[in-house]
Amino acid sequence: MPLVTRVTDLIGRTPLFELATTTGGTRLLLKLEQFNPTGAAKIRMARAMVDEAERNGLLGDGGHIIESTSGNTGLGLAVVAAERGYRFTAVVDHHASKDKLRAMRAMGAELVYVADDGDDTLATSAREDLAAAMAAELPGAHFTEQHNNPANALGYYAVAEELLADVARVDILLSAVGTGGSLFGTATRLRELGGTPRVVGVEPVGSIAFGGPGGPYWQSGTGTPPGATIGTAVDYALLDEGLKVSDRAAFATARAVAAEIGLLIGGSAGGSVFAALTRMEQFPPGSTVVTLVCDGGEKYMDTVFDDDWMRERDLLDAETEREVRELLDRHAPAGRRPLVRAR
Repeated sequence: MPLVTRVTDLIGRTPLFELATTTGGTRLLLKLEQFNPTGAAKIRMARAMVDEAERNGLLGDGGHIIESTSGNTGLGLAVVAAERGYRFTAVVDHHASKDKLRAMRAMGAELVYVADDGDDTLATSAREDLAAAMAAELPGAHFTEQHNNPANALGYYAVAEELLADVARVDILLSAVGTGGSLFGTATRLRELGGTPRVVGVEPVGSIAFGGPGGPYWQSGTGTPPGATIGTAVDYALLDEGLKVSDRAAFATARAVAAEIGLLIGGSAGGSVFAALTRMEQFPPGSTVVTLVCDGGEKYMDTVFDDDWMRERDLLDAETEREVRELLDRHAPAGRRPLVRAR
């Protein structure tokens, strides 16, 4: 890594981690986006959205960025705003991780809540309506509108380029779908570069992007809750398959990965890893399967990794945790198998 002078210069070149491999040569590789500044993938698209706004004359000197966010996009925008001298207002709810909210405030963001203290309902639609209204009323303000901003997907083109610098091909790209930018932006660029990956999206049970009944869910920063509009970054023309994973399975997977191999991943990444791990032997032999781990688990110590919080919401699932740990053990790459496994 060269010497740099801006935090955003540290974006990208994140590592690939081989989580699992089958006897048939199928590998599950995790693109560990928590190695970006702010510990998340979304700083890639935050920078891209601001770059595009500047090119189009939507942000000038001393401009004001407004965004509805569950946390990681807001963290990225807070960094970019601090570097470029913009004011940044994050429209948030109490469903978001407290650590994400604290970090945004620490980096100079103004937080505007759409719900009262104690109301931890996911309020995506209310957040977006308020952000749009604020941007329309405040002079010099620009609503980056991540769900419908073409620059969102463009921000992830570099992910595809980084992947192909590390592996010969990506056969299956399987990842969580929130705004859709990370999965579909990466898939678009892979195809432009000559690849033909099978694209598999994962959303929480209760999300409506792939159909089915809507309902509440706890996976943060992913899915489309009832009442919210599916954003234009969700490119159904690229989607080969859409899967749903419950909160219990997603969080059990994140907890099992942490306990089994010492890697902290976020709850939505747990959903993607669960979908991939439980299908490992169904993929064609020799496949390279890549999952984008959009953030790490360090931000979820008071939720996913807190037994009391999990128990209060009936989310603990010891049986699924055991199942995932057994899959990790069975498919462990040779270089990660300990001589003695403590239990």
